[in-house]
Order: sequence, then C-alpha cells, then structure tokens
Amino acid sequence: METTWHDALMNADESWESVPTVNVRLWRADAIVLFDWLMSTDLNAVTITHPAQKQALADLLSRFEWACDVDITESTAEEIAAAQEEVAKDMGW
Repeated sequence: METTWHDALMNADESWESVPTVNVRLWRADAIVLFDWLMSTDLNAVTITHPAQKQALADLLSRFEWACDVDITESTAEEIAAAQEEVAKDMGW
C-alpha cells in the first residue's frame, strides 16, 4: 500500500524534510483564538465539502499542540478572552 503525504507527515519515523511544508506566521492572538476554537469544536459537525478539509483542521490542531514556537496550549481563560477581543476589534463586519 502506498504511503500518502499525510501518513508520512504523521509518522514519527518520517522527517519533516520528506513532506512539502508551508510556514505561516500568525499573530499570537489569532493562534490562541484558532487553537481554542479547534479544541472546542466537534470537527464532525463542521460543514465540509471534502474529507480533506476536516483532516487539515485536525492537522492544524496537532501542529498547534506540538510544533508551535509559543505554548498556546496552556492559555488561560483570561488570555483566550483577551485574544478574542484583540482579534475582534476593528473588524468592520
């Protein structure tokens, strides 16, 4: 059976160099808001048009948990609320 890029990515024996990656810089507040949302969301209830979308969200959550250069997994309720306020201010919609 052929190994998919996702299998290679999630396999601890595979190095990141073997899988094409993209680096994205996020504001810390955005990362906290996204992580909190992903942790509290039932991905089975999220409207998707392709199963890969749900998997990509799960992969993003995983990356926040173990590969983020700032530990956002330990954010307090106060930090989450402050991040939500920061991200939501001046949205204009």
